[in-house]
Amino acid sequence: MARQEDKFYNRRIRTSHFSTVISITLVLFMLGLLGLLLLHTKKLSDYAKENIGFSIMIKEGIKEAEIMALLKKLDTEEFVKSTEYIPKEEAAIQLKKELGEDFIGFLGYNPLLPTIDLRLKADYASLSSVSKIEKKLLANPEVKEVFYQKNLLEMVNQNMERISLIILGFSSVLMIISIALINNTIRLSVYSRRFVIRTMQLVGATRSFIRRPFIRNGIIDGFISAIVAIGLLMVVMSFLFQEIPELIQMVDLNLYVALIITVLLLGILISWFCTWLSVRRYLRMKTDELYT
Repeated sequence: MARQEDKFYNRRIRTSHFSTVISITLVLFMLGLLGLLLLHTKKLSDYAKENIGFSIMIKEGIKEAEIMALLKKLDTEEFVKSTEYIPKEEAAIQLKKELGEDFIGFLGYNPLLPTIDLRLKADYASLSSVSKIEKKLLANPEVKEVFYQKNLLEMVNQNMERISLIILGFSSVLMIISIALINNTIRLSVYSRRFVIRTMQLVGATRSFIRRPFIRNGIIDGFISAIVAIGLLMVVMSFLFQEIPELIQMVDLNLYVALIITVLLLGILISWFCTWLSVRRYLRMKTDELYT
């Protein structure tokens, strides 16, 4: 009879551990997915901003050597991501393809000016920074005019700020819900062993001695859950890279490693803290309260 009770009790403990690990894994997996979304939102934002640049029109009669010197000077500026020089002849060929007509033959001359296409780094793609950069570019004696899509730049910045705020708010809510779910899962697990805690107290065990195995098991459950959640995230990332190859170009290994470490630490720390709170609660309960 005692053996049957022991087997039943051990089975309940294993089931409790398994359900705890599954619950924490699902929560950490959702947090990891949100982290991936945040990473790619930032990357997409930077990608959009860095594809909005300047067209720098060079004055008529400026020698190509002077233009090359200006190009090298621009490449050394901290706000510049890339530059491309487009001679007036090449610009004419591009425009002819777009229009589908030989406008040079019609006009009798090439009215276009040499151009430098400049792409900004994402950190400098705000309206305030762009305004200062425009003034700095116009200060060069070779530059006649600077053109950029102000409305598009403003729209991209506003939309990205709005999306970031929405995701940040959703992340905060999900984080609170996740901690609550993990806490309830661990509390139920500890609840099933509340009488074991009381028995240990009756035989004179100290609180730290009673708490130690529960916290150790909680940390192990959190670690296992985090590893499984990270494995699921890897599967999702692999699938996304196969379906959307362009995402590979946005990969930053340091950020992905940071995300994996964050998920691992969250699994361990949240499990440890919730287990500590739950055991502390039952250590303070009176015997008659254990039956409620």
